[in-house]
Amino acid sequence: MLTQDQERLIAATAPVVADHLDAITRRFYPLMFDRYPEVKPLFNDAHQQSGGQPRALAGAVLAYVQLRADPQKARDTLATVVSKHVSLDIRPEQYPIVGECLMAAIGEVLGEAVTAEIAAAWSALYEELAGLLIELEDHRYLEFAQRPGGWRGTREFRIVATRQESAVIRSFVLAPVDGGSVADHVPGQFIGVRLTLDGVPVYRHYSLSDVPNGTTYRLSIKREPDGRASRHFHDVLQVGDTLELLPPAGGLTLAEGDEPLLLASGGVGQTPMLPLARHALSRGRRVVYLHAALDAEHHAFADEVAALAAEHPGRLQTVTVHERGDGAEHSGRVDRELLGRVLPEGARCYFVGPQGFMSAVDRALADLGVPAERRHYEHFGPSRPLDAA
Repeated sequence: MLTQDQERLIAATAPVVADHLDAITRRFYPLMFDRYPEVKPLFNDAHQQSGGQPRALAGAVLAYVQLRADPQKARDTLATVVSKHVSLDIRPEQYPIVGECLMAAIGEVLGEAVTAEIAAAWSALYEELAGLLIELEDHRYLEFAQRPGGWRGTREFRIVATRQESAVIRSFVLAPVDGGSVADHVPGQFIGVRLTLDGVPVYRHYSLSDVPNGTTYRLSIKREPDGRASRHFHDVLQVGDTLELLPPAGGLTLAEGDEPLLLASGGVGQTPMLPLARHALSRGRRVVYLHAALDAEHHAFADEVAALAAEHPGRLQTVTVHERGDGAEHSGRVDRELLGRVLPEGARCYFVGPQGFMSAVDRALADLGVPAERRHYEHFGPSRPLDAA
C-alpha cells in the first residue's frame, strides 16, 4: 500500500511521466528483451514494430493512475488486459521482470529527475497494479480449470479437420489429444495458442469461430503475408498435427437482454461474430448481420451464414458489402448512410475488423445516436489505451 507521501509524489509526477511515457515504453521493451530474452516469445514482433504494444502498455499504466481511486472500476477496466494475459499464460513470477525493466526505462529516460523517493513511489504503484492483475488472473485460471473439460496451463490438441473459407481464411477444428471433453467457452471469446517454430515457443490468440459443443474448438485464421504464426497454420500444419491451447478469454460476449443486435464485421473480424449470431438467435433475438469483404473471393462463411438465415427466417437479416466486384448487396465501404438504413431501433451493436473499419463504424453509430454503452468492439492486436474517463 502506498504511503501518503508516495501518493502525493505520484500525483505530482504523473504529468511528467505521461509526457515521456511513449519514450519510456519504447525503451522498456528492448531493455527487457536484452535482459530477459526468455520472455520475448510472449510478444508479437509485428505489434512491437508497429508501436501498438508500447502504446497499449503506456495507456494501461496511465489509466491505472487515474482509476485506482475506484477499485471496482479499475477491476472492470483491467478485464481486457487480464484476458490477453490469460491467453498467454502470464504467471506471477514474470511481473517482477516487467517492474524491474520498466523502472530502469523510466530512469534512463528521465535521468536525474527520478529521485530515490520518486522511484520508490512508482515502484510501489507498479507492485500494486501487478498484485491486482495477479489476483484477477489467478481467479480466471482457477475458474476455468474447475469447469468440466477445463485445464490450467497448456493442453495438447490435434487438428481433426480443416476447411478453406475464403482466399485467405482457413478453419481448423481441434480436438484434445487426451480424448477428454472440452470446456465450454462463451461465444465471442478467443483462445491462446502456443506453437513451437524453429525450436522457439510462439504465442498467439485467435477467435473461436463456433459455439461450444463440448468436444472440439474451431479457429478460423487469416493468412497474413508477414505473419509468422498464421503462415505456419496455412502452409505447414495439416490434419493430424498437434499444438497447445491455453484457456479461452475475452470480453466481447453477448450482453443479457432481448434488444435487437447489429453484428458488423470486416474481413477476418467475422470470426467472433458467427458464434455471437448463433448464440443470439438461439435466445430468440433479432440479428442484423453485416459483413464487409474485399470481394467475393475474400468473403468467408457465405454458405454458413446463408444456412443460418434459412434456419431463422424473419429474425436474421444479412447485409453484404464488397469493395470491388459483384456478388454483394452493396458496393464500396460501410458508412453512416448504410448503417442508418439497416440499424434496428434500440439495437446493441458489436463490431470487429481492421482499425479503420472499426473507427468508421464507431463514429457512424455515435452519429446515429447509439450510446457508447451499446457499442462493443475488440482489437485483435494490442488493446487500445484503457479509457480512464
